[in-house]
Amino acid sequence: MFGPATPILRSFDERMTKGFYVDFLGFEVEFEHRFEPGMPLYMGLRRDECRVHLSEHFGDAAPGARLRIRVEDVRSFARSLNEKQYGHARPGEPDLMDWGSWEITINDPAGNRLTFYTEDKV
Repeated sequence: MFGPATPILRSFDERMTKGFYVDFLGFEVEFEHRFEPGMPLYMGLRRDECRVHLSEHFGDAAPGARLRIRVEDVRSFARSLNEKQYGHARPGEPDLMDWGSWEITINDPAGNRLTFYTEDKV
């Protein structure tokens, strides 16, 4: 039996990455790893059942990846994000897509695109 996949996304700036994922999106840091001080950071994040790894290591991942993350209520999630008045992203209101989900897409500091969605309950 397969378990959920854990995507590895590229990151470049530890401070901005933590500000985005931890302070803005509400993830918690599960672990941080460096082979030695001053080396690139490899970090694991989690929010509820969603896990994401971020790597500053050249070759681990390419910036500009896209990730879809299911949330219970994307409208409520978008409101909570907008209330934070984060300086680098304001998702606005979710859009109803032709395929039947409400979605917002937010770019992280490395240019990765995170789409948060909820299936329409019509």
